[in-house]
Amino acid sequence: MSEPELNTKDATPSSTPDDLNKAAFEVIGQPRRRVDGRSKVLGQTPFADDLKLPRMLHMRLLRSPYPHARIRGIDTSRAERADGVKLVLTGADLPIPYGILPVSQDEHPLCPDVVRFVGDPVAAVVADTEEQAQAALRSIEVDYEVLTTIASAEEALEVHEPQIHRYAQSGNIHKRVALEFGDVPEALDGADHVFEDVFFYQGNTHLPIEQHASLAALDPDGKLAIWSSTQTPHYLHKALAKALEFPAHKIRVIACPNGGGFGGKSDPFNHEVVACKAALVLGRPVKVCLNREEVFYCHRGRHPVLMRFRTGVKQDGTIVGMDLETLLDGGAYGSYGVASTFYTGALQTVTYEIPRYRFRAARAFTNKPPCGPKRGHGTVQPRFGQEIQLDKIAVALGKDPAELRLQQLVKDDSLTANYLSISKIGLRQCIEKVVEGSDWKRRWGKLPEGRGLGLACSSYLSGAGLPIYWNKMPHSGVQLRIDRMGAVTAFCGATEIGQGSDDVLAGCVAEVLGLDPHDIHLRTGATDITPIDLGSYSSRVTLMMGNAAIEAAERARSTIAAAVAEKLSVPKGRLVFAERRVFDSADPEQGMSFQEAVILAEAKFGTLGSVGSYTPPVSPARFKGGGVGPSPTYSYSAAVVEVEVDPLTGWLHVHKVWIGHDIGRALNPVLVRGQVEGSVYMGLGEGLMEEQTFRRLPPKLSHAAVHKFPSLLEYKSPTALDMPEVVTYLIEEPDPRGPFGAKEVGQGPLLPIMPAIANAVFDAVGVRVDETPISPEKILAALDLKAKGKPARTGPKGFPTIEWPEPFKVAPPWEGGDGRADDDPKAQRRAISEVRS
Repeated sequence: MSEPELNTKDATPSSTPDDLNKAAFEVIGQPRRRVDGRSKVLGQTPFADDLKLPRMLHMRLLRSPYPHARIRGIDTSRAERADGVKLVLTGADLPIPYGILPVSQDEHPLCPDVVRFVGDPVAAVVADTEEQAQAALRSIEVDYEVLTTIASAEEALEVHEPQIHRYAQSGNIHKRVALEFGDVPEALDGADHVFEDVFFYQGNTHLPIEQHASLAALDPDGKLAIWSSTQTPHYLHKALAKALEFPAHKIRVIACPNGGGFGGKSDPFNHEVVACKAALVLGRPVKVCLNREEVFYCHRGRHPVLMRFRTGVKQDGTIVGMDLETLLDGGAYGSYGVASTFYTGALQTVTYEIPRYRFRAARAFTNKPPCGPKRGHGTVQPRFGQEIQLDKIAVALGKDPAELRLQQLVKDDSLTANYLSISKIGLRQCIEKVVEGSDWKRRWGKLPEGRGLGLACSSYLSGAGLPIYWNKMPHSGVQLRIDRMGAVTAFCGATEIGQGSDDVLAGCVAEVLGLDPHDIHLRTGATDITPIDLGSYSSRVTLMMGNAAIEAAERARSTIAAAVAEKLSVPKGRLVFAERRVFDSADPEQGMSFQEAVILAEAKFGTLGSVGSYTPPVSPARFKGGGVGPSPTYSYSAAVVEVEVDPLTGWLHVHKVWIGHDIGRALNPVLVRGQVEGSVYMGLGEGLMEEQTFRRLPPKLSHAAVHKFPSLLEYKSPTALDMPEVVTYLIEEPDPRGPFGAKEVGQGPLLPIMPAIANAVFDAVGVRVDETPISPEKILAALDLKAKGKPARTGPKGFPTIEWPEPFKVAPPWEGGDGRADDDPKAQRRAISEVRS
């Protein structure tokens, strides 16, 4: 009797998932037997070579050639008849929008009515081969009505119609925020000097080695599974349930180890949703792999940001007040944009003491690929401006830039003006290390013409203090399974994206239980079998997952110790777990192997397991907007960069980088140094050459705004040959809020590199480049102005007039504030309620 075959070729969109799954299970569930001399072992685990399983299909997406257009109609009839094609989907098949933030559910898997950037997907073809799917795409006819293209944030300020999104706050302004901590105008009026500067930070993209890819399939029991290169399996799970109207408990997301992410895989993406829809309709596995050009369209990279800083200082350079305005070019969709907008000002206060601070920001929608959270999310751009302005202040006042910074660092265990809680800060040691290593005091300002040193500092989160969807549940959970063989398996939803999170998980559990990290079995990034972890973003995993892992391991250790203590007749507190043994600290010979200890505990208590979780401390910020910026603790970095500039060509060469990073404690020094040096590499790329820019086609070719460099051939980033010598100093002062004292390292060391380059260029040739990338033509333009006796500077000319909302006014802690806005009705109602209760 022949084995049954699943006839998926004839499966149509009208086939129900239940019918298809029943058919699939009839094949997959067959018992195995010996046929034609081949061994087919009876059991439930099938092997693909033994059974005729549904063959995998391939999907390609049709993308818009226009940056802004209304879809008047789509004709897919020819594509549906093409060779090998099994399914064609359009926006009508997926009408429900989704998004990463609850306030910006503005994306559709396939655009139903309007396309908003070149590359927006409008249809999908699923076929036997990728080539057949791609060929069929070309036969789809789309009737577009071209709409006005908005190509820049400045243009978005002026063009109110057509709106890219109707939910925008005003015209094409997605979000405006205004916060004031203390009377900033009064502080600036009373300052000895007020410095005003305008900076521009160009957008750029992530460039992970691995492109986006997903494989969606239906399990025999009707559950939808997707294997994907995602940093946030939990949030992808949530988006799939919404967009597909599919029960969340019947979905499982498996985050494959990523070949790089850097924030670019933190959103749920349309190709993931569409692949799942196709798998549901066809009952067959569907795979989609984006090419490099499509990755540029997915983007979610660095926002282009225009900034204006007004900073008041005393005669000695001490800051008395700061007024910061930022304008973000957000691209076509919300993504993380609301958070990005707040981040362009939220962390300015956690590095240097700023007694009074005002921050206003606006994010614009434009017809370009959406921007989002690239490494250092939202904080890189204002750090570039602040650190260059501090260098200008030091030079104007005749002070050493290093000393200017050292005299006004924030202090341990303090609150900032905007109510961010500082734990431990090792920035002083970072500055002192790089100053000493680079021989700064002897060489800064004294090198030959064309050679220069530049210094800059930074700070960053060790995980966001609030989840994307606000709730009181833990941000990370770890579950341990311990069996009588002595095996320990750790389950956690955290995703390995190359940053070493699996190593941290194994190391924390092993350290507590006295095992080798290689003894720990790991199951991570799968939403069906692991406790929830919110994802690999905001440098949160080491601190949050690490604390959860320690709690789970300590609970397991306590259970095992109770059984061993009874057996050995020793106090439980005297037991030590080390070198795969459990023994009496007073008499190390009296003990047993870890496996023997586990057997004792299982005999006494039954099956062994434990759980641990982590929730950040409650933030003292209680004003609207105070949810962005809080973190359990902050990391700090300082860098000195040495450059050589050719005054004839403007060519800039980075010779050496000294960087110090306040890590708290390095759980794995090799991985930590790799993260620091990887940040230096990325910082050099952003500082010297990378830019996500667009150009207008000629009017006869639609006058569309198209990506200028959507390939690795033209989009320039450093190679190994471009890397200078990097001297890394790890500053270890354990932070009580981190696992074994550890803090973040994945993003913070990036931030000081770009401003340090700009400051080094000034030291080398006496010109300022107040925008990125710091390219030879900009240096030459500034040198030409210098030769003509004009201000030796290239950069933005000014900042546009923006109609800002009235700011939420919050008194700083040292002015009697309690973290609430003075005129926030919600905060006032909460305060009244608390008094009554």
